[in-house]
Amino acid sequence: MSTLSLPPVPICPKADAVQLHRAFKGLGCDAKAVINIVAHRDAAQRSLIQHEYKELYSEDLLKRLTSELHGRLETAMLMWMHDPAGRDALVVRKGLLPAVIDLDAATEVICSRTPSQIQLIKEHYQFKFGVSLEQDIGKHTSSHHKKLLLAYVGTLRYEGFEVDMEMAVKDAKDLYEAGEKRWGTDEKTFIRIFSERSGAHLATTSTVYQDMYGGSLEKAVKSKTYGKFQHGLLTILKCSVNPSEYFAKVLRKATKGNCDLTLMRVIVTRTEYDMQYIKAEYLRKYKKTLNDAVQSATSGHYRTFLLALLGQKC
Repeated sequence: MSTLSLPPVPICPKADAVQLHRAFKGLGCDAKAVINIVAHRDAAQRSLIQHEYKELYSEDLLKRLTSELHGRLETAMLMWMHDPAGRDALVVRKGLLPAVIDLDAATEVICSRTPSQIQLIKEHYQFKFGVSLEQDIGKHTSSHHKKLLLAYVGTLRYEGFEVDMEMAVKDAKDLYEAGEKRWGTDEKTFIRIFSERSGAHLATTSTVYQDMYGGSLEKAVKSKTYGKFQHGLLTILKCSVNPSEYFAKVLRKATKGNCDLTLMRVIVTRTEYDMQYIKAEYLRKYKKTLNDAVQSATSGHYRTFLLALLGQKC
């Protein structure tokens, strides 16, 4: 569910392009005017605005934004201007490349997306960068982390809500025997089940695991795995059980730890998807609104932009 506050009347992409061009004129950029337009347009509308801007001024809007804005606002705005799948592809690409190497960000995006979303990301990735997502994962990750990501992006999982209880019980048993029951860990079993099962199935398996063994599957993953591999498994599991709670926790950690890039990434990538649920979960868990947390953790036009995405009027 999007938090995007769209205008009460149909927008005109050409008019938006003209208004943006005016905001760029003179000394400095009228950042508030830019925010007032782009923060309240969905992906299709933003694409049309970019097209109209190019037609009117023979200039790429993204390049103009790069020259007019700076700092966190520039980074957030440019991230927002892309469509969701293209944006995810960019985040993953940057996270995998040695110059940036933010494997946590790349892992989070991959392991929190649905199979249909991953297919779109893969298409954008190949088109934008001339290399497959699988090739870059294979080149820039290692060990069980690499095996998990490759299995996860390469499997077309069921996205519905029906669950085979017999299989869920068997999976819970297999995971117990692959982890807590033995010395060491059978990582192959964790990779197979976590990459092949639907979100609904994994959520049910997690409940069954608790009932059968008196401890949570999440705790088992934490005790029997480590590093980036553990991060991938936990992201898959938590996003299967309650994605809103997962992202609420990520945002809480980001606001408390002054991690702007994480805060920005989650707000920008979830605004058009499920941000209302994340905001509700944040309030339930922390007795504070996400808007207030962002207000306290950010400043300037960057703060204004993020709050606009969260539904607060500029």
